[in-house]
Amino acid sequence: MTGPSDKALVPFVSVDNMMALIHRVGLEDMLRGLVEYIEADFRRWELFDKTPRVASHSPEGVIELMPTSDGEVYGFKYVNGHPKNTRDGLQTVTAFGLLADVGTGYPVLLSEMTMLTALRTAATSAMVARALAPAGADTMAMIGNGAQSEFQTLAMKAVCGLRQVRLYDLDPAATRKCARNLEGHGVEVVACRTPEEAIEGSQILTTCTADKQYATILSDNMVGPGVHINAIGGDCPGKTELAPGILHRAGIFVEYPPQTRVEGEIQQLPDDHPVTEIWEVLSGQKPGRTSSQQITLFDSVGFAIEDFSALRYVRDQLQTTGLCDTLDMLADPDDPRDLFGMLQRAA
Repeated sequence: MTGPSDKALVPFVSVDNMMALIHRVGLEDMLRGLVEYIEADFRRWELFDKTPRVASHSPEGVIELMPTSDGEVYGFKYVNGHPKNTRDGLQTVTAFGLLADVGTGYPVLLSEMTMLTALRTAATSAMVARALAPAGADTMAMIGNGAQSEFQTLAMKAVCGLRQVRLYDLDPAATRKCARNLEGHGVEVVACRTPEEAIEGSQILTTCTADKQYATILSDNMVGPGVHINAIGGDCPGKTELAPGILHRAGIFVEYPPQTRVEGEIQQLPDDHPVTEIWEVLSGQKPGRTSSQQITLFDSVGFAIEDFSALRYVRDQLQTTGLCDTLDMLADPDDPRDLFGMLQRAA
């Protein structure tokens, strides 16, 4: 029996491969590269198939599929969100993703996306902050110091020139972990005892908490004029972080309204409350920040095109790094009509 042909072998990027790729490229360079790919795809937003992610909710969490296609390449991500997992020593979010050739339907890449999702989420935040944050913004409050906090901080440094991050978490151990991990990365780290202390002097406010419940991480009186809010913790029905009063004072920017109205901060608002799709800002069709006093809010829940962009970036990097394995995923009989014969010969 002969081995599988090259067309039946699918490149697979394992967790080890992904970490090696990040170190080979350099974390901040990879974040900047992901921003370039995501922004390029947002500028051609209208070419993509778009649908809210397919979600299966349970009392413990959610499992989702996030598909899209630009007409030539199809991609999807499998991802879960289980806030209770940390109590059992497990990740809150895990993921994997796939790209396929639309013309043949054959997969062309399978990749871990737990690590990659952390990078693409941070890259998206930084891309939007570069477009919406007030001029000269160099200080960020990071409210919630879990698995995403270091990536968010370093993306803001690499893309927006962040100089100081002010950390707060209900769990002081999480803050200590984040501060320790950020040592030596060129950002001043200030551990804070309250969210109000973290917000003091910050032009960018990032909220990223994990509890699956309506919550008020930022109350209305905590948010002054002229800041940019990067709200990334609210990502499913019933899970929010901001007081409704903030939403009524802010210019709100979203990825894909049909999804964000169900999962984002704006689930607290009427369906006709105006929002701006961020692709419209990046493509120059609509304005972003309109004054130095405006509060801008990126109500981010994550969207499939961002994952598509990240997988596209990784696939391109493999051409020069070769940091992948191959999987024999596709049956490839000599005669495509004789799948049974292939099975018989294997005996």
